[in-house]
Amino acid sequence: MLYREATLADVPGMAQVRAGDWESEEYWRERIALYLTGQLHPQKALAPRVAFVSIDDNLVAGFIAGHLTQRFGCDGELEWISIRPQYRRRGVASSLLRRLAGWFRDQGAGRICVDVEPSNADARAFYSAHGAVDLKPHWMVWEDIRKLA
Repeated sequence: MLYREATLADVPGMAQVRAGDWESEEYWRERIALYLTGQLHPQKALAPRVAFVSIDDNLVAGFIAGHLTQRFGCDGELEWISIRPQYRRRGVASSLLRRLAGWFRDQGAGRICVDVEPSNADARAFYSAHGAVDLKPHWMVWEDIRKLA
């Protein structure tokens, strides 16, 4: 498995992975491209942002994206993490999260939030296992994500 920073050339594969969870590939191609080029701004997002991909045999197995923010007193926000079903529970998400944590560390950001549905038990368990705690009903937070880097 290869892990690296995402480029615009990765957007179609990223969109395919994300569309496996919900919405269409077309929707996600546009949304991810706009996010990466700084044209889509989540609420209170700041300009610095990044995405990382995991590649297996030229296939995007998963990706993660995040940015700096001023939302909820956080320094950064995990925007998306999506893994193809056949790569889940194989350490891909954890490896991507550690890379994003390193990027946040390099940006001087420690307190990181993530929007997660209260009913998404798998995501909540994953974030909890990696040190996140409840912030609000739809939000979890790492008080210092740099510990994961």
